[in-house]
Amino acid sequence: MSPGDRPWHLVFMGVSGSGKSTAAEAVRERLGWEMAEGDDFHPPENIAKMQSGRPLTDDDRWGWLGTLADWTRERDERGEPTLVSCSALRRAYRDVLRGGGERTFFVHMVGDKGLLLQRMSDRAHFMPPTLLESQLDTLEPLQPDEAGMTVDVAHPPERIAAMVLARLDLAG
Repeated sequence: MSPGDRPWHLVFMGVSGSGKSTAAEAVRERLGWEMAEGDDFHPPENIAKMQSGRPLTDDDRWGWLGTLADWTRERDERGEPTLVSCSALRRAYRDVLRGGGERTFFVHMVGDKGLLLQRMSDRAHFMPPTLLESQLDTLEPLQPDEAGMTVDVAHPPERIAAMVLARLDLAG
């Protein structure tokens, strides 16, 4: 099977509060693709650590990322496209996720720190706003050689979905 015949695997990435899940859901509503919410794949130890205000380490993340890549790989082998919401803050993390499928494309959700903090404060989530700074410190933006695009989280989710679909020629 040539790369062009492989299914797409879209990973909506960024720090907490950036709207990864909301944007991925907007794409899912348009395309009907199966979606994995990265938070649902965290082991209980990771969630407890974040709830206590402690940032995850690389060692905390490797198994979680591997599980997400395995989920994607299972669908890739069946020829099924996927959507994933996952922080994917560092290139090494994205390398693990790319192992799930040849046509993995990252949508990096970026935005004003004040807006991110407001969003985090306005929702019920295990990630406290106090951990935003550690995520911003860890974040390595997409590099030019990584398949992906950057979008401003200030756009409504429907607009972000339209931008992603247009970029990948999936709108029609």
